[in-house]
Order: sequence, then structure tokens, then C-alpha cells
Amino acid sequence: MFKPLGLDHVVLRVSDQARSQRFYVEMLGCTVDHVNERLSLIHLRFGGHMIDLVPASVGTPTSGGVDHVCLSIDCNDLAGVARELKARGVTVEGEVADRRGAYGRGPSIYIRDPDGYKIELKPR
Repeated sequence: MFKPLGLDHVVLRVSDQARSQRFYVEMLGCTVDHVNERLSLIHLRFGGHMIDLVPASVGTPTSGGVDHVCLSIDCNDLAGVARELKARGVTVEGEVADRRGAYGRGPSIYIRDPDGYKIELKPR
């Protein structure tokens, strides 16, 4: 569907770590890099970068969380990626649109993960 390219890391407070881990692994191609049981922290690798999952009950509540995270990807057909994710039951918000990012302007899509976090997928 696409190849992950970049992000350093982001920490997400999630209501169900197992459910979120499945979403990021099965739908976005992440792999489990490390689990820190002491902190209840799951490190997921996305290309050369990390997405960390912690329980919502640790520290501040989810309501103080992230607006969205932009993941840089390599793909030839972003509309096709959107169709495939929709077919897999992922919420895709709107259509492919031109937006500004760290690597300039270009097409992107917004999706939602199981906890409602907005994820932007943007080819580099």
C-alpha cells in the first residue's frame, strides 16, 4: 500500500494499548520495537521513527492530547491508500487534499485511529 518514511516519535495516551497496537501494526505497518513494562510503554517503529503508546490513565488525560500526527510515506497512489484503508474499516476524513508539511506542499489524507487521534498520511 505504502512505505513509511519518517517521524521522530510521538507519545499517544490510549484507552486500550492492545487494540491500538493492533491498529498501528495491522493498518499502518508499524512493528513492535520495545516494550517498557515498568512505564507501561509500547514503542512502535514506523520506518526510522517511533510512535509510543501509554495508557490514558498515566499522567494527564487523553483530552489534553494531540491534534494530529503527520506520517511521511512513500506511495504512488494516495487515493488508492485511502480506499484500501476504508475497505479495512479505517475512518478516512475527507478526500486527498493539498497541504503544507515539513517537506513542502503536496497531497495528504487524514485518518482516525481507534482512539480518535487524527493521523495525516503525506507522501514525501
